[in-house]
Amino acid sequence: AFSRVVRLPTDLDADKVEAHLADGVLLVELPKAEAAKPRKIKVLDPVWEAIRNEGTQVLQDCMDLGSATGMRLTDCTEVLLPKGDLLHLEASKTGKEAEWDLSLSASLPDLVARRRSLGADHLMLLSTPDGQPVTLRSLGYHWDKARGRAAKKAYLANDDELARSIKVLYLRDARKRAAQKSASL
Repeated sequence: AFSRVVRLPTDLDADKVEAHLADGVLLVELPKAEAAKPRKIKVLDPVWEAIRNEGTQVLQDCMDLGSATGMRLTDCTEVLLPKGDLLHLEASKTGKEAEWDLSLSASLPDLVARRRSLGADHLMLLSTPDGQPVTLRSLGYHWDKARGRAAKKAYLANDDELARSIKVLYLRDARKRAAQKSASL
């Protein structure tokens, strides 16, 4: 018996693989999968608010920072605690930098005051209640828990459309919210 192992690319359409044996020749057709299309999603205010309302203070702070500045939530974990009243922002994907006057925001001065009152010994703006910097992993955990609670609450209120919209919104989709907000800033 003859055997051979061949490593295949991961971008194959497994449902369309075909093999034919004719005259001792094995012909295997391995079609490539269509490129994944980006999700088209608009983050509506009721969905955003439902998740925010069920979130911990850590998540609410991150969502407020993202909403006020137009930053992606995942970029918000990298924002440094300002020394004065100007917040320095830098987008990881585009590298764009900006200075943000805290006095122009309704929510950011409270966030900064809350962070300063913790007395945490790290440099990041976002902090856990016990003084640790917020990581992407912990942010994802807080997001998923709040999203689950918000969807359950919407189902219990017989708002199935809101519940479905909440369930399909992932942390990575919050970048759409940042794009929507930054267009209006």
